[in-house]
Amino acid sequence: MANLVYKRVSTDQQSTARQNLVLDEAGIEDPVVFEEDPGTSSRLHPLQRPKFRELLTYARPGDTVHISEMFRLVRGTGHILDVLDVLHHDQVALRIHDGAFSGMDLTARHPRTGELLSTVKFMVQTLAAAGELQRDLQRELTYDGLRAAEAKGNKGGRRPVVTAARAAAVRAAYLGGQSIAGLARDHHVSRGAIRTAVADLMPDDTTDHQEAPPLKLPVTLDMPGKVADFLRAIELEPAERAALDQGVTVRRGQGYTLRVSTEPEIHRQLLDRCQPLDNTTAIPAQRKARREYENRVSALTP
Repeated sequence: MANLVYKRVSTDQQSTARQNLVLDEAGIEDPVVFEEDPGTSSRLHPLQRPKFRELLTYARPGDTVHISEMFRLVRGTGHILDVLDVLHHDQVALRIHDGAFSGMDLTARHPRTGELLSTVKFMVQTLAAAGELQRDLQRELTYDGLRAAEAKGNKGGRRPVVTAARAAAVRAAYLGGQSIAGLARDHHVSRGAIRTAVADLMPDDTTDHQEAPPLKLPVTLDMPGKVADFLRAIELEPAERAALDQGVTVRRGQGYTLRVSTEPEIHRQLLDRCQPLDNTTAIPAQRKARREYENRVSALTP
């Protein structure tokens, strides 16, 4: 019975160092390693990835597949169940050594019928629905996006909503006595974007002091479908794109909402991105949807 080790990274800027550490600590005897070429995306179904297909061809009944974390192999619940069905059919065990699925026998069979236990499928679906896999995957996608951006010479982080071309006019108007709320309306941006542009001009300026760290716990908000459709069609930062990609679609009548779980700051960034939906070219339904999302995000502000 062989121990088959599977490794994957999503970009060629990443390494398998963390996976190696987890797998080395597991003390796997005589491992046979199958490692995807760097840049093999998690979006590609595992059964279509070259090295995982090679692993399945190599595997024999009684072998065990070892991976460091579940998201190295699968992207979502559908992927998990597809892989489990194949491994069950081939009588190959699966062992995850870190994360939400570690320590579970995901290929357990009924002692009498030999069928894959329905409780295993229920457990996988429950954990995935609870967000464990999505959070792991979101961290990976965010990391991958930042590394890819750095490789292209782009600085990570959020682009300013008030561009350099408009910043001078905004600052001059603020010094002239115009309110932050008025400037936000005139430039079709949030008040927070205006405060960022004039931060050093404000009386309570604290730019020379260390800022308090933002909240890191994810918050779940329902984003109207018209807002989600707009955001998917524009350029986003990696963390923003990852939050949308991991959103759960909830049908509502003939439309839908996207249930997004991410940090409060990412919600605010997404709200700033959909400012164009407040202008006169947006249809009323889009403007209404944007204001609905703004109300939910505003409730996060201390």
